[in-house]
Amino acid sequence: MRRWDSLVDNYAGECEARGLSRETICSRRDELERFGCWLKRRRPKPKLEEVDGQVLIAYIRRRTHFRAKSTVAGVSSQLRCFGEYLLAQGVWGQNPMRWVRGPRLDPRGRLPRSIGRAHLSKLWEAAGQQRGHYHQHLSVAVLSLLYGTGLRRGELERLDLEDWKREENLLAIDGRKTGCERSVPLSEGIGRCLEAYLPWRQNLLEQQRGVNGEKALLLNRQGKRLSAQSLGLLVHRLARRAAVPLVSLHQFRHTCASDLLESGASLPEVQSLLGHKRVETTSRYLHIADPERARAMSRHPLNDYLKELITKPENAL
Repeated sequence: MRRWDSLVDNYAGECEARGLSRETICSRRDELERFGCWLKRRRPKPKLEEVDGQVLIAYIRRRTHFRAKSTVAGVSSQLRCFGEYLLAQGVWGQNPMRWVRGPRLDPRGRLPRSIGRAHLSKLWEAAGQQRGHYHQHLSVAVLSLLYGTGLRRGELERLDLEDWKREENLLAIDGRKTGCERSVPLSEGIGRCLEAYLPWRQNLLEQQRGVNGEKALLLNRQGKRLSAQSLGLLVHRLARRAAVPLVSLHQFRHTCASDLLESGASLPEVQSLLGHKRVETTSRYLHIADPERARAMSRHPLNDYLKELITKPENAL
């Protein structure tokens, strides 16, 4: 077990080389450090080569006691990935986690709630009432990008100024999450929000010495890139002021997808906008917004039969 810490460090370095996000690497490292501490406390202390499926199942049971199914699935997945790394390094002769299956999850049950039109209006009003011109335009730009494009929080954090193509009004999104870059068309309203924000961004850079070459699109008070955590704090602060029950920034992505589908956009169009690899992922939003099924039911022959039945006086219900 003395090699455990060095193996975890090397595994984290490999994940970073593969382009995984910082949040994903930190989550995996924390889980593996927790698992390592659990192994070191066992008596008799097992050798790393002797860790088998029974030991792994015992840890998963202890780790996920009274936890949700998603937690069980997440822990199992992280241990399975690390087991593949140990197998490639020759530490394990086989990966026992290949045969340890997590619980079956219903992805529709994990979707965040969408944000209603009234609550969205309150958020826009709260953004316009921010103190200082820069923070007003920054808040409006953040809300417009979150709701208008369905960007993930990490994608929004990593946006650079050059990613916005003004002539085509396109936004280039990196593929760190999905492994595939994409270009998202912006509406005229989002373009106007960004145009109004950029002069104040330039003024902020001129006030800060030594940061004139900052490439990030969204900046904090020090003229540095606005972190994902700061983005969350900014939006949640707006939600508290507007008395809007906001759970996470991912609700804007969910709202963007469901509103587009409700407006008549097709699944492939929404899939391309959100950057989903599989259309099945996008189809999860149909349980809230499915105009095609609503229009189909409006054309059902039963409607004609009921109309005739109701209109006849002798058949009045």
